[in-house]
Amino acid sequence: MDARFAHVRDWIFDLDNCLYPASTGLFALIDERMGAYIQRLLGCDPVEARRVQKGHFHKHGTTLAGLMEEHGVDPHDFLDDVHDIALDRVSEDRRLAAALDRLPGRKFVFTNGDGPYARRVLEAIGIHGHFDELHDIHASELRPKPNRHGYDLICARYAIDPAAALMVEDMAQNLKPAKDLGMTTVWVDNGSERGSHGYTPEHVDHRIAEVGAWLETIIGDDDERTA
Repeated sequence: MDARFAHVRDWIFDLDNCLYPASTGLFALIDERMGAYIQRLLGCDPVEARRVQKGHFHKHGTTLAGLMEEHGVDPHDFLDDVHDIALDRVSEDRRLAAALDRLPGRKFVFTNGDGPYARRVLEAIGIHGHFDELHDIHASELRPKPNRHGYDLICARYAIDPAAALMVEDMAQNLKPAKDLGMTTVWVDNGSERGSHGYTPEHVDHRIAEVGAWLETIIGDDDERTA
C-alpha cells in the first residue's frame, strides 16, 4: 500500500460519475427525468423546468431537496420516478472489482441517490459484493451532500474514525465536509463537476482521473506483493 494511504481503514465512495465513467452519460438520463417530473408538477414548459431544476440544485445541493422544501414533493415518489432508467450504458468493470477486492479495510458507498437505484448500478458494474454498507439519501435523513448531517450520520452509524477514513467524490464541493471532519479527500476530476459551489483546492488532498486505475496504483502490483 502506498504509504500516504496506509492509515486508511475505511474507504467511502460516491456512486454516480465516480464508480462508473461520467462519459457514460447515465446521469443525463436522470437529469432528463427530473426535468419531465418538474414539468408535470408545475405545469410548465421545458425551459422553465430546467431553470427551476438547476436553481434548486445550486441553492439546496440537490433538485430533490429544493422540491421538498419549496413544493412539498414526496421524496419516494420523486426518487422512484427519476431513477426509473435503463442501465445499458453501464458496463461491468472487472478492473475496478479486482482493485476493490484487494483494497484492505471496510468499503462504503455514500450517495445522494436512493438504495434501490444504487444497488442496481453497483450490480451492473459488478461490484455490489465488494462493499460493506450503502449509505443513501434516506440514511442521511433526506439531507443531501454536502450537508454535514449525512457525514456525521455515516460516521456514527458505522463507528468510522474520520482520521482513518478516506472519501472519493467526483464533486469537489462534497469533499469539504469530509475534509472538515478530518478525512483524507480524493477528487475524481473527470469533467462531471456541476457548478463551483465555492470549491477551493484545500478541500482536496488528491486529484485523480479514474477510480480503478488509481486504486491499482496505490495498492501495488500483485507480483510486487508476492515477491
